[in-house]
Amino acid sequence: MGKTTVEAPGFAKTLGLPQIVALYVGSVIGSGVLLIPGLAAEKAGPASILAWLVMSILVVPMAITMGLLSARYPSAGGVSTFVRNAYGDRFGNMTGWFFLLSVPMGAPILSVTGANYLGVLLHWGDTQVYAAAALMLIAVLSMNVLGMHVAARVQTIVVSLIISILILAVVAALPHASANNFVPFAPNGWLSVIQAAGLLFWCFIGWEAVTHLSEEFVDPAKNAIRGVLWSAGIVALLYFSVAMLTVATHSYGIGISAASLSVMIQLSLGPVGGWIVAVTALFICIAAANAYIGAASRIAYSLAQEKVAPRWFGALHPKYRTPIGGLLFLALCFAVVLGVLYVRWIDLSRLIELPNASFIATYIGGCLAGTRLLKDSRAGRIASWTSLLFTVGLYPFLGWSALYPVAIALLSLLWERRKKTEETV
Repeated sequence: MGKTTVEAPGFAKTLGLPQIVALYVGSVIGSGVLLIPGLAAEKAGPASILAWLVMSILVVPMAITMGLLSARYPSAGGVSTFVRNAYGDRFGNMTGWFFLLSVPMGAPILSVTGANYLGVLLHWGDTQVYAAAALMLIAVLSMNVLGMHVAARVQTIVVSLIISILILAVVAALPHASANNFVPFAPNGWLSVIQAAGLLFWCFIGWEAVTHLSEEFVDPAKNAIRGVLWSAGIVALLYFSVAMLTVATHSYGIGISAASLSVMIQLSLGPVGGWIVAVTALFICIAAANAYIGAASRIAYSLAQEKVAPRWFGALHPKYRTPIGGLLFLALCFAVVLGVLYVRWIDLSRLIELPNASFIATYIGGCLAGTRLLKDSRAGRIASWTSLLFTVGLYPFLGWSALYPVAIALLSLLWERRKKTEETV
């Protein structure tokens, strides 16, 4: 058993149940809702609905595992604290670095995605798109400097707008739905449904992010699990509704699947629908970036407290008591990543594979911790083992990007060895 993470008294308990739900929903519903329903339908046809149903069920144990662990071990360290308590400092630190080194790439990807939706409508060039992406990140960083209570209030408003717009898209598409669009049901065979299910996993990543904010929950023992259950229900319902109407209106196919939500809403609303989807995309990307930036800045603080990250990572704002050291680290990384994307040294589709891999590694660590820390809870045991088998089974299919967490683990071990050498000199 490792030592429990030492937390400073600077983080106030300001997040009630509505804010917790908003943060969870905002971190899970990302750009996937704009892309994946159409791509999954193109891959598996109407039978893709079965893949959505199965994934909506399988993701519940993952959400429950993270919720139960947050309730028992509320900490800025999030998943790394769970792993630390279960398997010791070395693996806890490693898991913390998995998450921290995902966000410097993940948040710029989100901001560029949101800016691109506006750019298409406004006929922007690359410079304008990347300037808008940078402004988006600056805004989210600024909210997090002022405090999570400010960021959480903004998140609640933004998530409410996202849910309203997605409901509007579904309702607007209902008059154009037809049972004929469900025939043939599995045109590409049943194997394609399994392949589609693998694609859908990326829509449900995000439960781990809010664990890093759990120390700021009001009554975490009660609200953490209530928050994930409400969020899981909302997320599953929204995804399934959008996917069902995408199929029912046949708003997918070669050349249009990546914009299926826009195609679907324009059936009733015309060009105005394109603007609605663009605004939705902007809100979605801001909400997800907000959740992840808030979480990553706190894991940076936690790692500094454990003395396995540079000391300045642990700096707190003298007035707002927010982790400005972690936010500064993220800001520097964002500038580098946006620059690399702008000069086209790597494209979004390739870059996104790296944070995806380290997020999966984070989940594996959290689920492993759950199998040990939740042994006294029947629901916890079932949820942890189900989630663990699912995530471990997925990992071999990540391809070359599976090496990214391995590289992070090696760097973490080298840092640990260096610190021990310094202490003995």
